[in-house]
Formats: sequence, C-alpha cells, structure tokens
Amino acid sequence: MNDAHWHLVINHFPIIIPVIGSLVLIGGFVLKSDVIKRTAYVLFALGAILAYPSKYTGEGAEEIAEKINGVTKKMIHNHEEIAETFAKLSYLLGGLSLLALWTNWKQKSFANIVGIIVLVSAMFALYYAKQTGTSGGEIRHTEIRADYNSTEGAVPDGNMNQTGEGDDD
Repeated sequence: MNDAHWHLVINHFPIIIPVIGSLVLIGGFVLKSDVIKRTAYVLFALGAILAYPSKYTGEGAEEIAEKINGVTKKMIHNHEEIAETFAKLSYLLGGLSLLALWTNWKQKSFANIVGIIVLVSAMFALYYAKQTGTSGGEIRHTEIRADYNSTEGAVPDGNMNQTGEGDDD
C-alpha cells in the first residue's frame, strides 16, 4: 500500500473518534457517571494519537494526488492547512482530556470544570474535523465540490436512456 492508501485508511479515525467521544462525554454529564466521562477522555486521547499518522501519511498522499487529473494544488493546499489546524486542536483536545482524566480519577473539586472545557474544545475540534473531511473529500469526490456540474463527465451506461432510467423494453 502506498501513502495515499494509508492516508485514506487512517484519516477517518481522528474525525470519527471525537464525534463518538463528544456523545459519550455528554452522556457522562447527563448520567453523572465518572466512568463514562473517563471513557470519553480516553477516546479523545486516542483520536489525538491517531491524528499524527493521518497527518504523516498526508504528506505522501499529497505527492500522489498532485499527479491526478482534476486535482489542483490549491485544493490540496486548502485541505492541508485545515488539516494542520485540526491536528493541533486534536493534540490540544487529547492533552486536555488527559488532564481531565487525571482530575476525574483523583476526584478533584474542579474535575467537572475541566470536563466542560474538554467538551467545548471538542466542539471547536469537531468544526475543523468537518472542514478537514470535506476539503479532503473534495479532492477525489467531484460530486461534493461546490462547482460540481452533474452533466460533466457523466458516462452513460449502455442500459440507460437520456433520463437515466433503465430501458425495460
């Protein structure tokens, strides 16, 4: 497997894990469960750890993507800039989560405040996760680009008529 393939395999984890972690953390606050909160903190730390290989494999994926027709350096640069911000926010979220895990484990009086800070930080990270995923998806999925024209590049199937319906006759 080349770096582009590895990037495609790994890059979804740092995006999906904070979504799950946020839901788990909200559940921990609603149910007032320290165990559930700790689970969320570990998930955020895992997401931060996986942000590194995603970013690392992105460099090699860039070299490959630059050679693909229809992929511009501007698209790649835009994705790279957003992804770098997301990676930094992921690392921050992971660090704050480890602090929250410690404060929760030691039953510090300010543990819930740190937990709320983690949740707010997760919301910022999730915004950039969405932006990173969208900008990365636009590199290879022309159908999600803002300038997508559904009539360009369409290759009709031999069994399809002009309306896109199959000929049953």
